[in-house]
Amino acid sequence: MNDVDVREAVTWAHHEEWARVVAALTRRFGDLDIAEEAAAEAFATAVERWPADGVPPNPGAWLTTTATRKAIDRIRRENKRDDKHKEAQMVYDDDPPEPVGAIDDDRLRLIFTCCHPALAMQTRLALTLRMVGGLTVPEIARAYLVQETAMERRITRAKAKIKAARIPYRVPSVEDLPARVSSVLAVLFLVFNEGYLATGPDTDPVRHDLTAEGIRLTRLIRALLPEDGEVAGLLALMLLIEARSTARVSASGELVPLDEQDRGSWDAALIAEGHRLVRERLAAAAAGVAPGRYQILAAINAVHTSARDIRDTDWSQVLALYNQLVRLDHSPVIALNRAIAVAELDGPEVALAAVDRLEDKLSGYHPYHATRADLLRRLGQSQQSRAAYDKAIQLAGNTAETAYLTRRRDQLR
Repeated sequence: MNDVDVREAVTWAHHEEWARVVAALTRRFGDLDIAEEAAAEAFATAVERWPADGVPPNPGAWLTTTATRKAIDRIRRENKRDDKHKEAQMVYDDDPPEPVGAIDDDRLRLIFTCCHPALAMQTRLALTLRMVGGLTVPEIARAYLVQETAMERRITRAKAKIKAARIPYRVPSVEDLPARVSSVLAVLFLVFNEGYLATGPDTDPVRHDLTAEGIRLTRLIRALLPEDGEVAGLLALMLLIEARSTARVSASGELVPLDEQDRGSWDAALIAEGHRLVRERLAAAAAGVAPGRYQILAAINAVHTSARDIRDTDWSQVLALYNQLVRLDHSPVIALNRAIAVAELDGPEVALAAVDRLEDKLSGYHPYHATRADLLRRLGQSQQSRAAYDKAIQLAGNTAETAYLTRRRDQLR
């Protein structure tokens, strides 16, 4: 096996085994710091040894064993006064192995620990990307446009808080599970959204590494909780959005809205998988299982990706789904998106009235002003439309969005 093959094997192992290794060490030693550092050392050892020794038949087992030895070495160095009994406990782990794919899978425990409600949302994001996703601190810092030192401190404080507060490394009880799964999904959706349309001006407008990581982690949750409808809904939603990613930015770096995208360039395989998941959830809804927020959002995206042309979009179905969604989610952003569907069915004047009612809640949200600008343009109110575009441009951070909004504004008479 040549060096290229070995590098690919290490990269594959990192994607597939990082979370398992960290989770196994966290369960055994009860310390995220030890787990993370030992896992990183194990992968560094693989980079050194695999080219000479060859890739082991079971890379995950090799990495876990190596990381365990690294962790034991560290504990011995830091606790030289520990007695022989404690040392023996480190060497011999008598705990029975967890059944693969069980609800109390080590990786699932790790995700719930990283997404604990006691941690701030931004901290949950960073910790999940580091401990579960295996992203480096510089990668996470670049994704969220903060200094590496600040991100390092954020992750360090999070691990310290988990230890000090004795946040349990376990899957929540049956009673707490729905609310805690919701917290995990919220983190994963934020990871995906930051990649789907990055918020900062000094980064790529679409971060495929983050969208891929969001999908990968959601697939992991889906494998661990296959009966959870909202997990399936979020995965379907991500897939249907990701399917359009290559058509979202033009060669000149400008955002391409849905109605102008080349639908022939959408990823047919991702769309097919997303539609299959949506159909599964629709069947469950027909059987009396009420859909959640992510399932309805996925169904809306399924309608959009079913139309071969924007003119073929079933806007009445889109509006019906939004009507269902606003009963679950009273977010003004949902109301704003619903107004876009209203404009297609009842005209821009009716939609503008609905949008204007959201001003007090969305005045600092650039899509609000962009939506107003487009509706005013359609109504022939160019001066007011220009002012709305100016406000949207002022608030937008993504360079692709800024370029698109500027062109639309400059096209006004």
